[in-house]
Amino acid sequence: MCSSPRRVSDVMTQTVVSVGRDAPFKEIVRTMKEWRVGALPVLAGEGRVVGVVSEADLLPKEEYRDDDPSRMDVVRHLREVAKAGAVTAGELMTAPAVTVRADATLAHAARLMARKGVKRLPVTDAQGLLAGVVSRADLLTVFLRSDEDLAEEVRREVVAPLFPGDPPPVHAEVNEGVVTFGGRIRDTSLVPVAARLARAVEGVVDVRFDLTGPAAAGHGGPPVVGPLF
Repeated sequence: MCSSPRRVSDVMTQTVVSVGRDAPFKEIVRTMKEWRVGALPVLAGEGRVVGVVSEADLLPKEEYRDDDPSRMDVVRHLREVAKAGAVTAGELMTAPAVTVRADATLAHAARLMARKGVKRLPVTDAQGLLAGVVSRADLLTVFLRSDEDLAEEVRREVVAPLFPGDPPPVHAEVNEGVVTFGGRIRDTSLVPVAARLARAVEGVVDVRFDLTGPAAAGHGGPPVVGPLF
């Protein structure tokens, strides 16, 4: 029996490169190049995440190299100009850091990345200490689950409780992550419920229906195609 990963701790990378507040500019650049990453957590004390320094934080150093300060829109460029003169991680970093807890759901991490426009999130434990890092690629690993694993979970978590029977009147098949429910259904109000539960299974790409509705006068009812919601 295979249970899909549902928490950030299930998919995060635990080996994380980071820098301290006092790390100089060139050390940050060297570290990013060596580890092939575009952002680094900035730590204080025993590992508390206080910020993140990214390539975007470093670029103003080059961007404003030849600018004439008298021609700058000081208000619009205030933050960039300040970073152009920064020399340590503490001065360069974006703070407070956008982080996610290790016990957060993958859906929460995905929404946070989308809302903040970031590709990676430092992962912290209950004390706020660095526990790992999670990337967009890490979140997508749930879609590598086999069709067999997905089908087993859908049958156990959706078909069995909603459509009991031996054999159940409804069956579920999975192809390339797409769940298709087939069979005969008596209560069509269960269709949207089945759709929601199936979509909640980590790794499911889409849900479809190929069902026969309630029997009428001894004959099968009309087909139920697609979620009715």
